[in-house]
Amino acid sequence: MTDIIIKGFEVKDIRFPTSQHLDGSDAMNPDPDYSAAYLVLKTNTALEGHGLTFTIGRGNDICVEAVQQLAAQVVDRPFSEIRNQFGNFWHSVARDSQLRWLGPEKGVIHLAMGALVNALWDLYAKIEEKPLWKLLADMSPEELVDCIDFSYITDLLSREEALEILKKQVGSKEGRIQDLAENGYPAYTTSAGWLGYSDDKIRHLCREALEEGWDCMKMKVGSNLQDDLRRAAIIREEIGWDLKLMMDANQKWEVDEAIENMKALAEFDPWWIEEPTNPDDILGHAKIAKAIRPIKVATGEHAHNRVMFKQMIEAGALDICQIDSCRVGGVNENLAIMLMAAKFDIPVCPHAGGVGLCEYVQHLSAVDYIAISGSKENRMIEYVDHLHEHFKDPVQIEAGHYKLPAKPGYSIEMKTQSLQDYSYPEGIKWRNIE
Repeated sequence: MTDIIIKGFEVKDIRFPTSQHLDGSDAMNPDPDYSAAYLVLKTNTALEGHGLTFTIGRGNDICVEAVQQLAAQVVDRPFSEIRNQFGNFWHSVARDSQLRWLGPEKGVIHLAMGALVNALWDLYAKIEEKPLWKLLADMSPEELVDCIDFSYITDLLSREEALEILKKQVGSKEGRIQDLAENGYPAYTTSAGWLGYSDDKIRHLCREALEEGWDCMKMKVGSNLQDDLRRAAIIREEIGWDLKLMMDANQKWEVDEAIENMKALAEFDPWWIEEPTNPDDILGHAKIAKAIRPIKVATGEHAHNRVMFKQMIEAGALDICQIDSCRVGGVNENLAIMLMAAKFDIPVCPHAGGVGLCEYVQHLSAVDYIAISGSKENRMIEYVDHLHEHFKDPVQIEAGHYKLPAKPGYSIEMKTQSLQDYSYPEGIKWRNIE
């Protein structure tokens, strides 16, 4: 077979006007326009690699420029060079001697790296004619660890320890694959709990969610405690007390404020509080976690990289590990994070929603269950019923579970018409907005 060579790329600024209906609204982000810096890698064949990184409106153009800077590094490169040394390739991009200064390994430059790395994995899975989860699940432990850059985390997780974790799961992989094929992966919905929704809309969406088979729901909190208490009472009234209810403050509170507010909200039996304070405040998260037990602390969607997760784990600052598919540097770095979580038996419950994040993380959770943790206990994927219609291979939900993706790739390729219509600012959907 002739080697596939990356011959060029396109990066598109894609935005959806979700702020018009307050979809996605929370205490820190009251008017998000869900957006994506969208990358298409062109090859010397008909195959393409698609990837994106998620933003919420203004600034998406900055991310587009960063993706262009990074993607230029793979042009005219045979894909086999990347595939055969994926960990080394990841390390070389992360250590770009000048672009790294803009992070390092954080912020816009790392979001851009997530888009590039995920596009390469999409291409890889299409070449192998497998969905991404299957491509990763079929790899040997040695092949998987070769994809990981262990820089700065060897004091918590060595290559040898990672191999040991992976080898424990090899003999029982097929049974877990069969389980996912038959039963899917557990999920929870955030669709009923956005902060900007009216009480009547919350009631309607809760009832709708129950009819659809959801048994775990999440609500946004953080703007006003009395409002949070009222809305939590409405949700519990609608869903009862047997279902799991999670809360998400989206970084709004001071540390002591988070502790006091969660003592008040504890009457509604929340399973976790998500991002109770600044996502960089490791010691603050640890203080909150200790003070509010048995309520759990969930965080990670804004953690920059594997080093932040390492510190969170070591400090006892998170009970639930919320990886994000493109906040960190794509699949490779998420493998490292999931392995660290597995070592300490911390459940991985990915952040999703946004543009394409549900499509992405279903593959990561499948790999965590099949090849890394071997468990679905206290693990679930977030689900938000927004924007899936724009993808060629959208998520499929059945009775509150993600169905296992079957098509080759990373499920992230968007429809051509959607890319045209929602291109910013020239797309027809934006030209019609006054």
